[in-house]
Amino acid sequence: MKTKAFLTALIISVTTAFTTTSCEELLDLFNSGLTEEQVIEGLKEALKVGTDNSVVKANTADGYFLHPVIKIPWPSEAETAKNILINQLGMGSLVNDFILELNRAAEDAAQNAKPIFIDAITSITIEDAWGILKGSDNAATSYLHSKTYTSLIAAFAPDITASLTKVGAAQTWNTLASAYNQYANISPIHEPINTDLGAYATGKALDGLFFLVEEEEYKIRTDPTARVTELLQQVFAEQD
Repeated sequence: MKTKAFLTALIISVTTAFTTTSCEELLDLFNSGLTEEQVIEGLKEALKVGTDNSVVKANTADGYFLHPVIKIPWPSEAETAKNILINQLGMGSLVNDFILELNRAAEDAAQNAKPIFIDAITSITIEDAWGILKGSDNAATSYLHSKTYTSLIAAFAPDITASLTKVGAAQTWNTLASAYNQYANISPIHEPINTDLGAYATGKALDGLFFLVEEEEYKIRTDPTARVTELLQQVFAEQD
């Protein structure tokens, strides 16, 4: 009777597992000794650690401005305006000031992104957790991006907008845009610019943070010394 009950329980357990996990992933789970819940928590822990480290990097002087990848450039849709401002209106110095201030705003706001990221990470349900763990070096970051980017943009926008004003970027942009638009209004071939600076800066700043989180995920996956918690050590040892 006990044997029959045991077999019944085993069949139910295996059948349940198959509804959410592939055969290969199920074998991996059995062989590793980890539960799918542990894998999920390990992936979330990796994203939390990666976010924390990324915010620290971004929230420093030149964290954006001197970074070869995440530096925020002049808005591409206003490139013509930039050339006119520099070459015809003699405002090249102010253009450079604006680009610096734009990046300073992202650096200033980065610290406010941490709780927004953590809230997003905590609330997501990571589907196919074992597949993400065994996947590419940025699989968890890509999953976070796909599940939370739109909500993160909305949550982060007020912080970026406040920082743009705080560091003077918003004021400098208004000066530059006003000067160019006066020029464009009397030109038969140029259109005024109406770039939404807050939306532009928010998107670029958040893209930069995701890039840094992706780098941190790669470290955790490839460097055992970057696995700073027991859970990270236990879970990511399975993908070595």
